[in-house]
Amino acid sequence: MKISEAEVAYVAKLAHLELRPDETLQFTSQLSHILDHIAALSEVSTGTATPMSQVVESPATVLSTPLREDVCGPSFSMNQALSNAPERGEQYFKVPKVIAGR
Repeated sequence: MKISEAEVAYVAKLAHLELRPDETLQFTSQLSHILDHIAALSEVSTGTATPMSQVVESPATVLSTPLREDVCGPSFSMNQALSNAPERGEQYFKVPKVIAGR
């Protein structure tokens, strides 16, 4: 399925992305290939496949049936955890304010 450059530009606008012309051409090709693959998958017969609600076959839900024991292991010290932080306080990461005031 061929997708147009205008459609790529529209999707980029919806996602608040600024694309250079060469990126628009690249994504046009890539998205067309993805849609072609999806179209090929839709032609596969699934009539004999058993519907599943979980990828792990289990009578209970995955949340109530853990796949492994929850075991505590070694963790980072505070200094190790903060060692690569661009900015840090005494015992915390400093991050930019993300909530704008009125």
